[in-house]
Amino acid sequence: MGFVAHDLGVDLGTSNTLVYVKHKGIMISEPTIVVVDAGNERRVRAVGDDAKIMLGRTTEGVMAVRPMREGVITDFDMTEIMIQYFMRKAIGSSYLVKPRLFLSYPCSISAIERRAVGEAAKYAGSRKVMLVEKPFAAALGSGLPVFDPNGCMVVDIGGGTTDAAVISLGGVVISHSVRVGGVKMDEAIIDFIKREFNILIGDRTAEEVKLDLGSALPLRDERRARIRGRDMVTNLPQTTEITSTQIYDCLLYTSDAADDLLCV
Repeated sequence: MGFVAHDLGVDLGTSNTLVYVKHKGIMISEPTIVVVDAGNERRVRAVGDDAKIMLGRTTEGVMAVRPMREGVITDFDMTEIMIQYFMRKAIGSSYLVKPRLFLSYPCSISAIERRAVGEAAKYAGSRKVMLVEKPFAAALGSGLPVFDPNGCMVVDIGGGTTDAAVISLGGVVISHSVRVGGVKMDEAIIDFIKREFNILIGDRTAEEVKLDLGSALPLRDERRARIRGRDMVTNLPQTTEITSTQIYDCLLYTSDAADDLLCV
């Protein structure tokens, strides 16, 4: 049994959660998903990677819960359970003194929402919770001179939010956040394929298409991929081919909301 648990850094994201252990590095990088029974008791079946494997393969009595939405807690109890699970998986539970927790949060959330994040982490089993804005944590982790009297601009694109901030002298000078990120891109791909090909695909397939064909600018050499989904007319499996140009075009609408970041 250890005496004092290692300090932890947690990036609680909409789609993915990272846990950093002091002196050891990043020990956890898993989806922010919890699979529970659909009944009143909501007994937890799986968390993280195990829960992602179950997506699309669950029965009627089981459902997948995403406790974070656009950087905000939507299910307090599931968030607490998930943080506790990741903490135990990263450092174990045989410590006399609980760990200190450094938790990042988006710029856009309110004081009440920040308090909810901190309380969920505290109830999960940490002796002290310290909150830090995501852009500042990203700048510090990237090795930028955040304590110098010079401005450093950071744009952090996450699953639920995109944060932009100017950092100087150890603090955030100005910041702005829009609730557009990787999840919105996945939804745009699902809607595009449904509209153009009359095929329904799941979140996992949409994410794979985004990672394989998605780009911020049109690719010089067009890429192609075959995807498999369910025909919305016949309800039978269907396969079609899409290109990187089509995915680029369908993702353009998400950039309209991100244009607000230019005000920083």
